[in-house]
Amino acid sequence: MRGHVIGVVVTAALLALMSACSQQTPGAESTLPDTTTTPDAPLRVFVSVAPQAYLVERVGGEHVEVEVLVRPGESPATYAPSPRQMARLSEAALYFRVGVPFENGLMPKIESAMPRLRVVDTRAGVTLRRMQHHAHADEHAAEHKEHAEAHEHGDDGYDPHIWLSPAALRIQAHSVADALAEADPGHAEAYRANLEALLRDIDTTHAHITEILSPFKGQAFFVFHPAYGYFADAYGLDQVPVEVEGKTPSPKQLQALLEEAKAKRVKAIFVQPQFNRTSAEHVAASIGAKVVVLDPLAEDVLRNLEEMAARIANALAA
Repeated sequence: MRGHVIGVVVTAALLALMSACSQQTPGAESTLPDTTTTPDAPLRVFVSVAPQAYLVERVGGEHVEVEVLVRPGESPATYAPSPRQMARLSEAALYFRVGVPFENGLMPKIESAMPRLRVVDTRAGVTLRRMQHHAHADEHAAEHKEHAEAHEHGDDGYDPHIWLSPAALRIQAHSVADALAEADPGHAEAYRANLEALLRDIDTTHAHITEILSPFKGQAFFVFHPAYGYFADAYGLDQVPVEVEGKTPSPKQLQALLEEAKAKRVKAIFVQPQFNRTSAEHVAASIGAKVVVLDPLAEDVLRNLEEMAARIANALAA
C-alpha cells in the first residue's frame, strides 16, 4: 500500500513538471538567463591598439564596449589576431584601424568574410609622415609627409603612431565621434558632449607639454625604434633613430652615431617595452648613455604624453 502511494505521488509530480514545461515558449531554456540583445546594449567596437581604445571610450562612454586586438606586451608589427578575436570581430559594429603593420594582412579577411563590419580609418584627415629609418631620414621633410586620404590602403612606409600628436588626436577624436553617432544615432548627443570634453583635455595637455618642452626646442633625442616622430614634430624636437631600416646599426653606422651622439651630448637612448632592449643597452653603453623607456602603446594617451615629455625633458636637461 505504501509503495502504491509513493508511486502515485511521483507520477503526479512528473505530470505537473511536464505541464509546466509545455507552457513555456518553444525552445526556451527556463534555467538560463535571457541573453537577447536589447536596444540599450553597448555598441561593440574593435580597435587595433590600446591608445585607440582610450579615444573610443572617452567619446563613447557607457554606450560602447571596446576590445583591443593587440594585447599588452605584443608588437603591432608582428601581431596576428587569434581565432577567438576574429570570431568576436565578426560580431562587432565598428572596427577602427590606424595603419599599424598587422592590419595589412587583416583587411582582406575583413573584406571577404565580414561584409557587415564597418571599418573606419582614423588616419583620414591626418598628415602622415614616413617612418624614419636612419639618422638623416628627415633631411627633406617636405618629401616625407603626405596627406592621408580616407580610402588610403597603400600605407606601407608610413608612421602609424598618430596618437602621439595632440593635433592628430583631435582629428581622430572627431572621426570616432562621427562614426559612433552614425552607427548609434540614439546616443549622438552624448557622443558630441563627450567629444567636446575630450578636446578640452587634449588642448590642456598640449599646453602643458609645450611649456615643459619649449626650453629644448630644436634639440635631438636618440631613440632605438623611431616611434616618436609625430611627438617630435609637435614640439619642435629632432628624433634620431639608432635603428637602420629596423636593424641594429653596423659597426660603421654605429661609429657615425657615436660621433653624432658625442657632438650632441646625448645622455639617454629611449626604447619601447615591446622590443628587446639588449641591443639598445649595448649602444647606450658605447656612448655612455642610459636607457629610458617610453611606451608609445600606453592606453591612457594624455597621461602618457605628459610622462613622455617629462622623461625627454629630464634627459635633455642632464
